[in-house]
Amino acid sequence: MGKYIDLTNDNFEATTSTGVAMVDFWAPWCGPCRMIAPVIEELAEEFEGKAAICKVNTDEQQELSTKFGVRSIPTIVFMKDGEIVDTMVGAASKQAFADKLNSLL
Repeated sequence: MGKYIDLTNDNFEATTSTGVAMVDFWAPWCGPCRMIAPVIEELAEEFEGKAAICKVNTDEQQELSTKFGVRSIPTIVFMKDGEIVDTMVGAASKQAFADKLNSLL
């Protein structure tokens, strides 16, 4: 069973430097973040071995949030080989996330 990866300053680069990664910048108090949390978990299972599905708690990892210019949450950053290729702000459907991931694979 796949599980999303909790990212911190310590593991961010190693996790996102190769392949495709989807990074969800979220916070526990954010309603839309909680709304898409089950979708993120489902995607982590479905894309296991194909893409890294990750989450960054913006309350705990403020340095990463600042580095990526996150002003609103949820912000979903799509990366390929360490480079940002797309960003989505706000909640979206599971299909929208999956389509974006599939286009990068």
